[in-house]
Amino acid sequence: MSKSKLGVAVVGTGFGQTVHIPGFQHHPRTEVVAVYHRHREKAQEIALKHGIPNYFTDLEELLSCPQVEAVSLSTPPFLHYSMAKQILEAKKHLLLEKPMTMNVEECRELHYLAQKKGVIAIADFQFRTIPAWQLLEEYLRQGYLGKIRLIKVDWLVNSRANPARPWNWYSCKDKGGGVLGAIGSHSFDYLNWLFGRPTRLSAQLYSAIKERPDPEEQGKLKLVDSDDIAIILLELAKNMPVQINLSSVTAQGRGHWLEVYGEDGTLVLGNSNLKDYVHGFKLSAAPAGGNLTELEIPKRLAFETVFTDGRLAPFIRIVDRWVEGIDGGVALVPSLVEGVYSQLLMDLTHQSSMTQEWVEVRDQLNF
Repeated sequence: MSKSKLGVAVVGTGFGQTVHIPGFQHHPRTEVVAVYHRHREKAQEIALKHGIPNYFTDLEELLSCPQVEAVSLSTPPFLHYSMAKQILEAKKHLLLEKPMTMNVEECRELHYLAQKKGVIAIADFQFRTIPAWQLLEEYLRQGYLGKIRLIKVDWLVNSRANPARPWNWYSCKDKGGGVLGAIGSHSFDYLNWLFGRPTRLSAQLYSAIKERPDPEEQGKLKLVDSDDIAIILLELAKNMPVQINLSSVTAQGRGHWLEVYGEDGTLVLGNSNLKDYVHGFKLSAAPAGGNLTELEIPKRLAFETVFTDGRLAPFIRIVDRWVEGIDGGVALVPSLVEGVYSQLLMDLTHQSSMTQEWVEVRDQLNF
């Protein structure tokens, strides 16, 4: 017996329009029934373009639409808390983009509110669903490396390397902008998934490009106070070190790489494709003293459909988990629990960068 489709509203039409809407329209169990944009003409344009029956400029009106059972939220981060709270209060299921909120207290409150209202909330941490990453996780669980000596993350891209790129919310710390929230939030999640939680961290955040063209006043520059480079050290249990290098301003950066070095071998996962953060991941392995060899991804892990935009397939797998959780009445990983953890580490990274000191991580989740 086939199950009914879930009526989803999309709130946030940047990433929401390029990934969320086509992802939900492809998924067999979801239907985009409404879209939100603060400007009516734009909301109508998006609805017509994608064949969406309803459009709104008021979130309360959208949440009153009887067809809306669930909402995906991908607005800029400074809007997440207030909008997500309104969505959950209306007893709608929630898919929340990262970074979750502006601080861990807000994210923790959303987690408890979702539980109180009996709805399912999930975080869009997509790397858990990418085949090469899943194969890496299997090798780690099998003990391929023996005792791990060093974990190293390089995520060096050029998305904001051009200083002529105009100022927007990404340039403002108080709006949740910066490379830490954009990609560091993902790194904190997948490191937790693969290796467990750290005991402490030390970090330094930098703003390499300190001014950008003001989009509202031609010829003028506007101050940038968000980070575009982050250097982070984590210490896991048993003094295991993790080095994280993040940058959105590295022209010809090497892309996204995770290297794990152990007593018995090495695993290197990498993607040098600067235009698509999913397409191009390859996993290589080497026993101690041997050469790195690329591993074949098993068919059982491969995406059912490969899209031109690599972000779609892992997003659809996140939607799979969301729908499964809604069917079963239980939030599945990555839930807002994982969101709280990622947000905590971002908060502590800012704290460490400001104080120039190591900060303790353990026992700060308070669940």
